[in-house]
Formats: sequence, structure tokens, C-alpha cells
Amino acid sequence: MGISISHGVQSTRSALTISNLGQQLAHVLSATEWRELADLFDGGFADVASIPPREAGRIGELLHKAARHRLMGAEWSSLAVEIGDAAQRAARAGQNWEWS
Repeated sequence: MGISISHGVQSTRSALTISNLGQQLAHVLSATEWRELADLFDGGFADVASIPPREAGRIGELLHKAARHRLMGAEWSSLAVEIGDAAQRAARAGQNWEWS
């Protein structure tokens, strides 16, 4: 299954890729931070998500924080930044961030 993410993620990502990124995020974010975005990255995502701008902005912040962590591999860091940038674009535009 492919997941399309609005606001600038260039290609559809496989559910497995998103889940694998989630595993990386879970290791570098605090438990509280992880819970804020786990619904998207825990491997259980199977529906359409429309994330309000404020929440999208927060998720973008967390993805960028994770990307800077010393234990985050370069490939996963790049993906976290790409998705985090999309989240922040949606937030700045005052638009819902769409996952489908």
C-alpha cells in the first residue's frame, strides 16, 4: 500500500517505509513526543488522515528534532526532514495536512 502525503512529499511512500521510519522515531523521541505522532508512523495507518494545521506544525517540529538526533541514520533523517517540511508547509498555509 502506498501513502500519499500532501504539501510537498514528492512521491508516494510505502506503508513499510513509513512504519520503518516510525521505528527510528520511537528510538530518538521521548515517549511523550512519540505518542503525538505514533498514529501516523506506528505501522497501523490504513485510512485517510486530515491533520489540522496546528497539529501538523507540531508534528513537523518533532520530525525535525528527530532528524537532528545523533542516532538517526542519514537516510531516515532525510525522510523525516522531507515529511516534516511538508507538515510545516501545511501549517503555515493554514491548511489541513492530508495523508491518504
